[in-house]
Amino acid sequence: MKFTLSLIAFVVAAVLIPFFVPGIGHREGLDPNSNLPWQITTDGQGGSSVFGLQPGVSTLAEVRQRFAADFEVAIIAEPNEIGALEAFYSSVPLGFVTAKMVLTIEADPEMVTAMRERALRATPMESTTRKITLSQEDVAAADRLPIRAISVIPTANIDEATLVQRFGSPDERLVAGEKRVHLLYPKLGLDIVVDGEAKELFQYVAPRAFADLREPLRALPVVAASQ
Repeated sequence: MKFTLSLIAFVVAAVLIPFFVPGIGHREGLDPNSNLPWQITTDGQGGSSVFGLQPGVSTLAEVRQRFAADFEVAIIAEPNEIGALEAFYSSVPLGFVTAKMVLTIEADPEMVTAMRERALRATPMESTTRKITLSQEDVAAADRLPIRAISVIPTANIDEATLVQRFGSPDERLVAGEKRVHLLYPKLGLDIVVDGEAKELFQYVAPRAFADLREPLRALPVVAASQ
């Protein structure tokens, strides 16, 4: 999930400043101060809301109503895996910027297996990953299912200091490589992947389901967040 120096600086400023400074980068017909990545609310009972959606509660049909219907639904699978049911937006407006969005849909393995058996075709993606196109019947069925997780890749590269300024100090900071770290916010149900060589990735789940984000990272070293 990837000039001259003066021109580069200009492009970075033109994209980053609207993303992080309220009131700049207004777009016609959109509220530049809504749907921002740091506008997360929690209900004190393990639930949360971001971008007007509730992970674990809102259905794919509700996503269509909020962001329009022009997304693709497919099963994404590695070799020897059943795969995960996902929906993809190549571009959605979030406040003053656009971003790519991937929605992981709550579907048990039996349902995904049945959908694979009715699938129209499989298309190779990066490496050995395959995208399996659903039948129209199963696309309609997916609309009734809740979304388990929301992943967002903003158009701008964002440094860690700016993220901490907006979200606060993370509860954990996990080093995933020479240029990649995870900033973990369990109370918000959020994992931010800061990548020095690619776009940043925001992953949202309901706080009660934060283990879904944390467990796969257990082998990484823990760096205590500054208080």
